[in-house]
This record gives sequence, structure tokens and C-alpha cells, in this order.
Amino acid sequence: MTAKDIGPRDVLHTVRVRTDGETDEESLAYLREKVGTALDRPGLPPVSGQVRVVRAAAHHVALPWSAGAEIRIGNHLVVVHARENTATELADRLHDRLRDSVERVAHRGDTARRSAAPPPWRGGPRR
Repeated sequence: MTAKDIGPRDVLHTVRVRTDGETDEESLAYLREKVGTALDRPGLPPVSGQVRVVRAAAHHVALPWSAGAEIRIGNHLVVVHARENTATELADRLHDRLRDSVERVAHRGDTARRSAAPPPWRGGPRR
């Protein structure tokens, strides 16, 4: 890894955060920060996509805040959905789900997750 790979990246230039409904600037800034920290991982391929946040206009809805994210990480597509009662809870839940999905994508080609070598009677290495 080079020094360029280790430094922090500004993924919010390639990932758009869109809102529908009334959203205050403080909640939107918190949501952008959480999405940025979930996707800012060293060694990831290029990241692009969008996060759409919707606040329901009806007052009787139990969980008025919902979010859907479609993020492309290299050749992989990560789709995450979340519903919560407040904007900060939504940002936290979205952060957790995005971070878990990014970890799965980052370790998908890891050799530690591959199956073990075949036993010696099936042509595997002899001790």
C-alpha cells in the first residue's frame, strides 16, 4: 500500500446524499458524516453511488425516516435499507449496515475464507 492509499479519502464527492421531505441542516450534516466514515476504508476500490433519505409527511407513521443506499464499490453493488424514528438513529443504523457491507466486500477475495486444502488421499499436499 502506498501513502496515497493510506490517507483519508473524501468519498462524499462520489457518493450523493439526497433528501425528500423536511430535513434540517444539522441532521443532513450528521448523515453525510456517518456515510463518509462508513465508506472511508483504506484499500477499497473506487466508490460511487447515492443515498436517498425520505421523511414521511404523515404524522401517524411509526418510523417516519427511511433511507436507501445503492453504492458501487469497484465491481460490487451494495444495497442497504433502513427505517428509524429520528434522523440521528437513521444515520447510525445506516452507518452500521454500510460498514458491515463494506467489510464483506473488502474481504470477499480473502484467502482466509477459502476452503482448506484437500486431504492427502484426494491429491492434497503430504505432510
